[in-house]
Amino acid sequence: MHDMFEANGGSNLVPLLLVYSGKIIGGHEAVPHSRPYMVLLEINMSDGQKKHCGGFLLNEDFVMTAAHCCAKSYTVLLGAHNVNSNSEIQRISVEQAFPHKHFNATSLVNDVMLLKLSTKANFNENVKPIPLAGRDNGTLPKSCILSGWGRTDKNGKYMSPKLMEISVTLIDNKECAIENFYCSQGDTGPAEGDSGGPLVCEDGKAFGVVSSAVTPHSGGSDIYRYSKIPDSRNWIFSTIGNAMIKV
Repeated sequence: MHDMFEANGGSNLVPLLLVYSGKIIGGHEAVPHSRPYMVLLEINMSDGQKKHCGGFLLNEDFVMTAAHCCAKSYTVLLGAHNVNSNSEIQRISVEQAFPHKHFNATSLVNDVMLLKLSTKANFNENVKPIPLAGRDNGTLPKSCILSGWGRTDKNGKYMSPKLMEISVTLIDNKECAIENFYCSQGDTGPAEGDSGGPLVCEDGKAFGVVSSAVTPHSGGSDIYRYSKIPDSRNWIFSTIGNAMIKV
């Protein structure tokens, strides 16, 4: 598994391995615990490798992340800022993973996954859920922020020990819209390890899930893609409801 992907442009953007996929590029350190919904996801691959993704807390039982972060097993870290400080971090294993039923592992369309926690999250000042954006009214949300523990530069090898954040401006892109992505473009944005984190916009709601990066066919800066949460609302709530009924 790779945290983020790169694609060569054209009408069908086929993701290729991206050389980076970890930390917010060009960002700054977040105010400690100012984003209590943020989740650091430790993932154990079937080949024994350990990797990281981002995520965010929806309620005391569920975390949302990207479907391409699928793995053999997961541990969720809640209440973290500096991951090297374990004093108040809640570590909870994942009982069951629910990738979006229409996730396409090639195009990364519907790159959304729900993780059901094995024990309930303990809400406190540092651990709180985030509300989801409502229906898509056709306009791009304004004033969006990304946060994560991924790499801070494209060539970096290590994740940031502290939560980083950056503001991004969404672009009006036809291909993004067709594939149900919000997109931003430029030299700053998410990197390896940030996949699965939230795109937080107006009213402090989660509008998207950090998915992938593509290189435009015409050249220019990378385009960063975020799976639209408004387009997945029905699946999200029905999946959570069905999972809780089976308890």
